[in-house]
Amino acid sequence: MKRFSFLSLLLIVVISSLAQQKPFTVPEIHSWHAGEGTFVLTKKNQILISDSRLLHAAQMLNDGIAHCKEVGLDQFKELSIQQAKKGYAGSIFFKYKKQSKKLGPEAYTIHITDRIVIEAEERGAIHAASTLTQMVKQQKGYASWPKGVINDKPDYPLRGLMLDCGRKYIPMSYLRQLLPIMSYYKMNTLQIHLNDNGFPVYFQGDWDKTYSAFRMESDLFPGLTARDGHYTKNEFRQFVKDAADMGIEVIPEIDAPAHCLAFTHYRPAFGNKEFGVDHLDLTNPAVTLFLDSLYDEYLGGPDPVFAGPRVHIGTDEYSNKRQEVTELFRAFTNHFIEKVESYGKQAMIWGSLTHSRGTTPVKVDNVLMQLWSKDYSRADSMKALGYQLVSIPDGQVYIVPAAGYYYDYLNIPYLYKEFSPVRLQGLTFAEDDPQFSGGMFAVWNDVCGNGISVMDIHHRLLPAMQAISTKCWNSHPSLSYDEWADALNSFPTEPVGAEILDPWPHRKGIVYTEDQVLPNSERANGIQQVSYDYRVSFDIEYQPEERGTALFRSPNAEFYLSDPVSGKLGFVRDGYLFTFNWCVRPGMKEHIAIEGTNRETRLYVDGRLIQTLDYDHRLNNNGKPYNIVRTLVFPLATTDASLRSEVSNLKVEKL
Repeated sequence: MKRFSFLSLLLIVVISSLAQQKPFTVPEIHSWHAGEGTFVLTKKNQILISDSRLLHAAQMLNDGIAHCKEVGLDQFKELSIQQAKKGYAGSIFFKYKKQSKKLGPEAYTIHITDRIVIEAEERGAIHAASTLTQMVKQQKGYASWPKGVINDKPDYPLRGLMLDCGRKYIPMSYLRQLLPIMSYYKMNTLQIHLNDNGFPVYFQGDWDKTYSAFRMESDLFPGLTARDGHYTKNEFRQFVKDAADMGIEVIPEIDAPAHCLAFTHYRPAFGNKEFGVDHLDLTNPAVTLFLDSLYDEYLGGPDPVFAGPRVHIGTDEYSNKRQEVTELFRAFTNHFIEKVESYGKQAMIWGSLTHSRGTTPVKVDNVLMQLWSKDYSRADSMKALGYQLVSIPDGQVYIVPAAGYYYDYLNIPYLYKEFSPVRLQGLTFAEDDPQFSGGMFAVWNDVCGNGISVMDIHHRLLPAMQAISTKCWNSHPSLSYDEWADALNSFPTEPVGAEILDPWPHRKGIVYTEDQVLPNSERANGIQQVSYDYRVSFDIEYQPEERGTALFRSPNAEFYLSDPVSGKLGFVRDGYLFTFNWCVRPGMKEHIAIEGTNRETRLYVDGRLIQTLDYDHRLNNNGKPYNIVRTLVFPLATTDASLRSEVSNLKVEKL
């Protein structure tokens, strides 16, 4: 009896000690005052809201905990959300509370006692929901939160990322999947780079052959819209609104007057042959009229396509070889700032005014400028002019997948230790300087057609988001980098039920098995795919299959027993078909294994390595190397009804 009492006392001491620690969240919360004990969620609990404006936050928390099957919360899928004046014991209560100007609209307070009470405005309540979701997902066996008080707010009001959708089409389905993950990490800005083009050096030096795309549907200029992937006006409008409901601002960008090959392919007379035909000819008045019409199409009417409060007008990397051209560029920039403002929107621009010095005035007040390169815009001089500034330094936060320059993956230890929105270009500004709105990172798809998939982009994007969100929300985290990285090893990287890559981010070993893979079948538990590093193996007694027969499909990829072109083993994703030099032999029983990493895909047959599809090294028109990436996030969701072969002993293993 004494032994039992001692062990019980020791357990209580250990639990109490753990409860005193600040909960691990990404980004780190600012203030934690520990209480005693825990609040445990039961089937009888409810989520209550004091104001209908908090409904989205309540729904996000409900969704976040409803999918946490590993902590026993699947019974809460029917958890009711009701409006009430106050919370009661056992409830989760969202209370609308106007925040002070000093705290800002994203601040929130959470009181965890015999109930959970969140005090916040709309956006703060959404962040509180993310914090509570992250906390509960780290519990084991039941849904509980340590009792205490959280006071939290961001150090910087803008925390975001930019996606280059011009040089690689990023489907709307993925953009929508990205929203709950951004909200999970309290990232509140998504810039969509809608047009761009490749470099002619990858297209035989020929501008006419060089890839370009404009991703928005246009009724005024229907031939302008990219044929290989675009967004309809209706779906983009709704996407912007739905993102706003989740606390995320979508900023559409039409990049001009450089990076405009899509426009000059459409209207060749718009091209400037002196600087490259991806530059618009600013001496041609039709250029401005054309772009005016495009902005009118997306900003006009009672329900504009660009429904958010900001619009990005580009102004990136235009030539400054002649001063008269520079003055035209400055006039162009000012014109479209005013164009956007005429519709009640705030204009956002790439910083280029150090590169384009001149006398033609460019509006400053209420203009948001991205600082990306001191050669194009010096931070100190842009601050002195009075611009509102966003830090996105190319040497720190530019991802260009598999290009061989900038970053393939960001340097996360460096960012965690050193990155700050007010520290760039060798300069350090005051952390409370109101001109610095925050920080972003960027994913540029410079090398068009290089095989990079959307899943590869996401694999690079996730760790970058964790680091940038941390340093823009809480610029002085209490954990060392090693402590933070160690905690991430067991942290739920993506919201449960909203995973993009796979549901096993930290598992090692076999994560899924199936005795027999039948035609027209689905994997159990709605499993869609498995991400790097993995091994998928199965036994097969092959019967001749129709070309294009997929043993496994997912929304992102297809794995063929007989690919559509050659009848060999192969896979397709993002429009790229990659084939192994191997045909499965009829009448024989073989053991097939596919291993995948973020650099290569390997085929084994009966334990023997047959082929490795790694980076395919090629040379551009200048003789410089570049890579074609042949990776595969392995699809698992469904099997074709036309399957004839007998497939058994499926094993999915994380390596």
